[in-house]
Amino acid sequence: MTRLPLFLLIGVGSAALAACSGGVEAPYEEGVCFTVELGDEGEAPAFHKLAEDQPQIEHCAARLEEMRLRFLRQGGSRQEVTGAYQGQYIFIDSEGVSIGKSLTGSRFFLLARTGDGRLAMPGAISRDASGRPVGVAAPVESAPAAPAAGQ
Repeated sequence: MTRLPLFLLIGVGSAALAACSGGVEAPYEEGVCFTVELGDEGEAPAFHKLAEDQPQIEHCAARLEEMRLRFLRQGGSRQEVTGAYQGQYIFIDSEGVSIGKSLTGSRFFLLARTGDGRLAMPGAISRDASGRPVGVAAPVESAPAAPAAGQ
């Protein structure tokens, strides 16, 4: 008789954890980049293979940006794209690229847009006095090597 309440408590607890888990996990296939179609409220997202043999998440983000630009050139109007790569979600919008472990959880900034709309590492972007991005900073050249002693 005391086991029934215990089983009910465990069942309710696991249902509560499932509801708070943040939804569907991104697929983990090594090197495969997916587009994510979110669908209507309450529907599970659909994952479509976009590219294979992608060595890093930045390469997947580049493929997603390429897809977004192609659709815009063909008359589309969707500015935001969601993708997935090796268990992480990728979010592309007007600010740049962010990544996260869930569709609704925290996001971490990965790539920023330059003044001309390209994507670059945030530290590589030069900005004007107002903070607006104006371009990719030139690489810093190393100082010339000092002559060896006795020369």
